[in-house]
Amino acid sequence: MFRLAHISDIHLGPLPPITLRELASKRITGYVNWQRNRRKRLFGNILESLLEEIKSTAPDHLAITGDLVNLAAKAEIEVATAWLKAVGDPLSVSYVPGNHDAYVPGAYKKIYQAWRPNMLGDDHQHRQVDDSHFPYLRVRDQMALIGVSTAYATPPLLASGLFGRRQARELGQVLDETRKAGLFRTIMIHHPPVRGAAASHKRLLGIGRFARVMQDHGAELILHGHTHLDTLYHLDGMHGSIPVVGVPSASEGPGGSKPASGYNLLTIEGEQDKWQCQLERFGLGQNGRTFDRVKSEKLI
Repeated sequence: MFRLAHISDIHLGPLPPITLRELASKRITGYVNWQRNRRKRLFGNILESLLEEIKSTAPDHLAITGDLVNLAAKAEIEVATAWLKAVGDPLSVSYVPGNHDAYVPGAYKKIYQAWRPNMLGDDHQHRQVDDSHFPYLRVRDQMALIGVSTAYATPPLLASGLFGRRQARELGQVLDETRKAGLFRTIMIHHPPVRGAAASHKRLLGIGRFARVMQDHGAELILHGHTHLDTLYHLDGMHGSIPVVGVPSASEGPGGSKPASGYNLLTIEGEQDKWQCQLERFGLGQNGRTFDRVKSEKLI
């Protein structure tokens, strides 16, 4: 049995001081959005309570599917680096980047260097630490944790993702290798790889390419963030339907248009072609401090 916790869209706050030079870019729109909207809904104490709750369940691994920061400013990246170290052993905490982590040109490279320990595959000695090292593979017991990056710097007012040809080709190879090894293949990705799951300006470019990879190679589970919603979709896979699981923002406060903070806990057991996967969803309780189980359903 393997127990996998899943959170996303941390958006660590409050914003540290941002220099005028840093604001002279797309960051100015994000900064205004933070001041007008996001800072009113994201609360650090909720995030701390969430992590305490997750630790109490003693999962075998934690998957974080993107958007650790807001504007990818230097001070934000430094704070996020310390936060990741405090969350747990990098070998037990896997990360894939989101669009906010690659908010402006140059940010992508900086977050790779800073958060390197949480984005290294088992063969990291032979990989560069940049966008070319995705997808990465981590094998933990019977679990194949496969990190895919859709993050890239977009123009203002866009928050789209990108899944390109090279990554598609290499993902197919990883999926074939891990199926031969009899592993439960879990893909971690920020943007939902499902048509209509995100608004057009936030969609995944290359979504048809991703769907073809699933049809040709298959997977057992896909975890994503980006939408801040507790959704469940399915994609057609080579060996059957693949559940695609979303999760609310880990820092979202109550009373907004999106669900308050929550996390997923997935329990996987069995063997190839006989897998069982149970999803439990936990959401912020009415007291604003503890998390209640709001749903439990069998995915496989």
